[in-house]
Amino acid sequence: MMNERDNLEELKPDEPNTSKAQDKESPEEADELYERFNFVVDKGQSMIRIDKFLFNRIEHVSRNKIQQAAKAGNILVNGSVEKQNYKVKPLDIISVLMSQPPKETDIIPENIPLDIVYEDEDILIINKKAGMVVHPAYGNYNGTLVNALCYYFSRTLDNDGTLQNPLLVHRIDKDTSGIMIVAKNEYAQAKMAYQFYYHTIDRRYQALVWGDFDEDQGTIRGNVGRNVVDRRIMDVYDDPHFGKFAITHWRVLERFGYVTLIECKLETGRTHQIRVHMKHIGHPLFNDTVYGGSRIRKGTLSSKYKQFVKNCFTMLPRQALHAKSLKFIHPVANKEMFFDSNLPDDMQSVIDKWRNYAQHVALHPDDEDID
Repeated sequence: MMNERDNLEELKPDEPNTSKAQDKESPEEADELYERFNFVVDKGQSMIRIDKFLFNRIEHVSRNKIQQAAKAGNILVNGSVEKQNYKVKPLDIISVLMSQPPKETDIIPENIPLDIVYEDEDILIINKKAGMVVHPAYGNYNGTLVNALCYYFSRTLDNDGTLQNPLLVHRIDKDTSGIMIVAKNEYAQAKMAYQFYYHTIDRRYQALVWGDFDEDQGTIRGNVGRNVVDRRIMDVYDDPHFGKFAITHWRVLERFGYVTLIECKLETGRTHQIRVHMKHIGHPLFNDTVYGGSRIRKGTLSSKYKQFVKNCFTMLPRQALHAKSLKFIHPVANKEMFFDSNLPDDMQSVIDKWRNYAQHVALHPDDEDID
């Protein structure tokens, strides 16, 4: 796996000091939920503990979260990992990686069934169904994964008798299904945020996209950022000053003529990354209503073919994207973990339908009509 890092600029010693974080990774622009803060200590700063220094400079952060970041090795001074009792010195360059969930709303626990793949004292692995929003936000205050997790966790107490809270480290789109990891304590959350930030987690998706490819595999590099006209959608920018650095590796799994089943391996986790990257290279996801995949992009003009595609859209009323697997190092046990999942029935049924279509065309090249 490539180890290119996000295009976050480091503060240099000769840059002006500021009490606010620089180059923060906004949760609104990414599916990985962390923020990075950079500081240069003022020349007149007295030597105080770094946890106190950070507590005074990072808004809305608890001492415990700073301590957990230090314990996880997420506080660097002049490029070296330091403990929470390190005393800052003038002109120290401090970099902090903090796990950062989306802004909270009043979350009401809801008894919503969850497909729990794995659980221990520190993490929970969920196979999220398509149609479920991950976190409450404007227009989606109920029925989310977090609502379901709060209910599930309300039945469990920590060792000290307090209620556990679900701590997100990443998210996937509402209409994308698949594997997600949830932390059960702040230490696990901080350790997982570290892995997401440094791209050491192996995340693989499967997608059905429009069109065929000349190659069997490839890599898409292009900054992903908000569309300048419609802020609800993302665009790919060649200009490095726009958007966030993003890399998607893809490889062909199966060709069906007018559509192709591919695997996507993420190095970064930008909002809608796979969907907007595939659109950028002319292969939007099948039935992706936002990025141009919900109309016939390839195929014949026959009425039977149009009806065939329409039937597929009805069977799969969402983008054909599934977060299939995750491989990472357990945040506490420090051992490699791997979780895989089957494609959901709606996506598998459409793939089977296209496979039958491709086989029919191969046997009857002069007859591309199939019900």
